[in-house]
Amino acid sequence: MRQEIKSRTASQQAYEAVRDRILSGVIPSGTKIVEERLAEELGYSRTPIREALRQLEYEGLIVRKKVVQPSEKDLRNLFQVRILLEGFSSQSAAIYLPERELEELAACIRTGREANSDEVMVANARFHEIIVQASGNAQIIDIIDRMQSIIHLFRKTVVLHKRPNLIDEHEKIYEAIKDRDGESAKRLMEEHLQADLDFCLHIISSTNFG
Repeated sequence: MRQEIKSRTASQQAYEAVRDRILSGVIPSGTKIVEERLAEELGYSRTPIREALRQLEYEGLIVRKKVVQPSEKDLRNLFQVRILLEGFSSQSAAIYLPERELEELAACIRTGREANSDEVMVANARFHEIIVQASGNAQIIDIIDRMQSIIHLFRKTVVLHKRPNLIDEHEKIYEAIKDRDGESAKRLMEEHLQADLDFCLHIISSTNFG
């Protein structure tokens, strides 16, 4: 039993190490993943590395043994799912979100206006997480959770390239939820994510994203 726990811990650590290297750009998009090389570089045996790569394939960060290089179609597909699910979640949040989470949404907005890029990334992710959780729908939560690593790549593009009106849109969504206006919250979230999509498509076309 102790050996199994140790193995699981090594797999989780290996997963986090590889994922963080991909998300930070240390392992760039399109890079071929060589299991033996990663094991040697990170100091793990091949078993936890293999399990880590399996999880990253499940999340979509690795495709056919290469770090994902998202296409325009991939981006559109991702945001279509987000627009549907997070729009619904925002409508639910306007009904069910308790005062404590409303206060946390407001705190995320303040961080978005005042903090550095890393802190804004965290606050941005938390803002959307609170709203998705408010759906109360385990299937929606699971789908969005499995997409988080890919979402992170595009969120980084939006934050680092300072998309205009990003935090203003968050504030409007928050105000609609606070006012318990579900239809407005849904519409504003859908418009917000469409603006993210349009911005990322512009960055991809102008800088060859990744």
